Amino acid sequence: MTETAAGFDGFLKEFAANLGKMQKGAEVLGGIRDADIDVGATPKTLIERRDKVELFRYDALAEAKIGTPVLIVYGLIGRYTMADLQPDRSLVRSLLGKGLDLWLIDWGQPGRAERWLTIDDYVDDYIDSAVSRICAETGHDKITLLGICEGGVFTTCYTALHKERVKNLVLTITPIDFHAEIDSAAQHHGFLNVWTRSLAPEDIDKMVDALGVIPGEFMSSIFSLMTPMRSLTKYNLDLIDIIDDKDKMMNFLRMEKWLADRPDHPGAAGRQWLKELYQENQLFEGKFALSGRTVDLADIDVPVLNVYALDDHIIPPGSSKALVQKVGSDDYTEIPLPGGHVGLFVSSRSQGKLTENIADWLQARDR
Repeated sequence: MTETAAGFDGFLKEFAANLGKMQKGAEVLGGIRDADIDVGATPKTLIERRDKVELFRYDALAEAKIGTPVLIVYGLIGRYTMADLQPDRSLVRSLLGKGLDLWLIDWGQPGRAERWLTIDDYVDDYIDSAVSRICAETGHDKITLLGICEGGVFTTCYTALHKERVKNLVLTITPIDFHAEIDSAAQHHGFLNVWTRSLAPEDIDKMVDALGVIPGEFMSSIFSLMTPMRSLTKYNLDLIDIIDDKDKMMNFLRMEKWLADRPDHPGAAGRQWLKELYQENQLFEGKFALSGRTVDLADIDVPVLNVYALDDHIIPPGSSKALVQKVGSDDYTEIPLPGGHVGLFVSSRSQGKLTENIADWLQARDR
């Protein structure tokens, strides 16, 4: 056989193998319905609804081992379902398995009707109301707050202003110093910070004034542009690799469903988030004020656990680690874990460690 014929024969065999894979992939996709892609499915009970904000209590999955109730506070950029993506990749389910009494604030889907809501409203009204209800339901006078990303900023501010109601503060991938990457040697960290500081303040005002919100689609496009090669290849190269494997395909589709479910960010709160925090770094500088009171990180004297991702390109590690410079607590623990911003919650490499660290840390402080 000539070299040309051998090469053509190899091409035909590879083509036939790929054709079979695509045919099986079509059968896999044909058997999947939207209802099957069930993100955020861990059972929970609605306790309170105010406006579009809902407070849930998760159903227990194990005998209670930690008495103090824990309230999960996610941010307004994205949905809490990242922490409950699927049964084997769920921080929520894993913490319930450790015997925690777990609660959740769901911000819902804000629209133009919420254009005037500020971070002040979310911290001093909605979170405060949720804490009051949890205390009333459980008989505790203090709770643990577990903040994720922007939600970590909210819980940090709440603890500084209402520390008498907080027993412990757990933060994950939370920005504190929004300018920390300026002096960082890791150039792949902090692209979002750099881009946000490049925005003209008046352009932020024009977008919020015109739309009433920062559109979820707009933020999705920004996050996609931060990892352009990943965004370009995941629907062809990555998808082809897994198309005939139903379990892997379901993993892929659940992540895509979470990515697509990005709500609009209320305009007034978005203006504060982009201008006062990202651009002016007011939280770290001690100038950020809510409801007429300045948020002083030194006022946080409760136990603090601060977990960050080593390869986070959205919230650089230095932005989270900066809290130790300002916090007033003598009981401060900092834990770096492998993975990126989302990988910290959904990667098998880091998720088990995240759950173990949070549960062990809380149990050591539970009385």
